[in-house]
Amino acid sequence: MKPIRNLVRRGKIGNRLNRGMGGDLLVLFFVGTFVAFAGLPLVFNVMHSFKPLGELFLFPPRFFVMEPTIANYVGLFQMSTNMWVPFTRYLFNSLWITFAGTLGQLVVVSLAAYPLAKHVFPGRAILNQTIIFALLFTTMVLAIPSYVIMTHIGLVDSHLAIILPAMQRTVGLFLMVSFMYQVPMDSIEAARIDGCNEFKILWKIVMPVVKPATMTIIIFSFQELWRSTGDGFIITENLKTLPVAFQQIQAGGIARAGIGSAATVIMMVPPMILFFIAQQRVMETMAHSGIKG
Repeated sequence: MKPIRNLVRRGKIGNRLNRGMGGDLLVLFFVGTFVAFAGLPLVFNVMHSFKPLGELFLFPPRFFVMEPTIANYVGLFQMSTNMWVPFTRYLFNSLWITFAGTLGQLVVVSLAAYPLAKHVFPGRAILNQTIIFALLFTTMVLAIPSYVIMTHIGLVDSHLAIILPAMQRTVGLFLMVSFMYQVPMDSIEAARIDGCNEFKILWKIVMPVVKPATMTIIIFSFQELWRSTGDGFIITENLKTLPVAFQQIQAGGIARAGIGSAATVIMMVPPMILFFIAQQRVMETMAHSGIKG
């Protein structure tokens, strides 16, 4: 123990050891408790999707499955293949809306954030304050104005009614502006001296620095658009999305409770895979988004 104490006195070991084992156990307990409560709904849903019909309605309900089965996933596949609109059509609609909306949002917020963060022009401060003020409004508050606008421009019953509003999410713009503030002006000025135009500076100098914000915007946009149903905007069945198809399957009553859980698990898989791939970038964003350059 003496060598460790000497290292602590010399400052070569951080405050974690000074906290003591009791403090470490307390922190571990609180973190473990939070993770357990956060993960319980996910685990329960996965367990529920593998329960046979006899276990779904046991009272009191049991958390873990006793006799796992894939009958719910088989039933979901059979029902999806028997729909009068092909299941692949619903899947294509969701993939198209998600890809186009995510890519469009990334392009729009990047082009808008660059002048707001790195250029000086009249009204810049007012625009930045407006962006912060717009964060107070949720999508539910903007539902009626969005529907009125889409009706006037003739985009109701079209995928663009979902894609276009997704391109101008205020959260993505605010996040991108916050990160672009941190890009050194010296690098931008040096690129201008070398003859680079503004688009090349944005692509070559700025965007590589803000990769954590880029990945975070992609994850948030993907998650929102992947579970979008287009309620109120899309009427034609051929244009509806995958969540709508699963809702129709689940509408058959309590006998389809297991199939509904299987559908929910399937809907959760793509966002989770994307998050695990980009997890490190997201953590960097959460750690540095409040720092201004």
